[in-house]
Amino acid sequence: MPGFVVGEAEAGLRLDTVLAARLGTSRAAAQRLIESGAVVLDGRPAAKAHVLRAGESLVYEPPAAAAVSLVAEPVPYRLVYEDEALLVVDKPAGVVVHPAPGNEHGTLVQGLLEHGIAGGHESRPGIVHRLDRDTSGLLIVARSAAAHRRLVEQMTRREIARRYTALVAGALPHDAGTIDAPLGRHPRDRKRISLHTTRPRRAVTHFTVSRRLTGYTLLEVRLETGRTHQIRVHFAALGHPVAGDVVYGPARRPEGLARQFLHAGHLEFAHPLSGAPLVFDAPLPDDLAGFLAGLAAAP
Repeated sequence: MPGFVVGEAEAGLRLDTVLAARLGTSRAAAQRLIESGAVVLDGRPAAKAHVLRAGESLVYEPPAAAAVSLVAEPVPYRLVYEDEALLVVDKPAGVVVHPAPGNEHGTLVQGLLEHGIAGGHESRPGIVHRLDRDTSGLLIVARSAAAHRRLVEQMTRREIARRYTALVAGALPHDAGTIDAPLGRHPRDRKRISLHTTRPRRAVTHFTVSRRLTGYTLLEVRLETGRTHQIRVHFAALGHPVAGDVVYGPARRPEGLARQFLHAGHLEFAHPLSGAPLVFDAPLPDDLAGFLAGLAAAP
């Protein structure tokens, strides 16, 4: 069976977190593998919450791979950076990051196949992190298994800085703040994320007010954790949903806004091979910039 010896960089992390990074899969999938008895740590069955120590030896029976056939397709995106290890792309709104049931074609992965993306799960090669379909902005995509593994380790250790521009409804009472509220799947609607969940996971969002406008507040948002729909759910819970978000906010969007006003505009991380610092910025796309230009400053 395949396995590995826990290194210093992985010491202090939970087993399920490290195994997910090693396999390029979700933490939930890693937990299922551990619970099935397919993971052995120093000769004993492993527990998913075990905190790893350097030098521990782990072996596992890989999960059965589903048959995946990916074919390159024309998909819109802007290539921001490219080298032998990775790509940085600016994803437009409306594009799903990788194939999933109901979205088997026209994803960013299929658009990037010709760039030789690699690493992680075979159905989403190279993908280090994701954005919602209707969120635009910057994504890192690996071009080798080694680069993918090191980038996922950086993400796990929260060493990749991600900042978003968000427009939320109403006037936030503070100029800066932190939302520390656990999130998980809604107990009755599995497509929604909620603070009211049976399996909460820590979620932390930092924000700074950039501009106050009539009826809205423009924010710079920094993620400390990266849960699904984190920004959208956190601000909706405060009573200030992201403008245009019809899932967690009003059912009708403001006139002139065709999607949620959320853009991943800034990335900072270390190059996975050289360790050199990399910094990238992507301006607001035209649809969001145009809507913003039509708003008046708050009195």
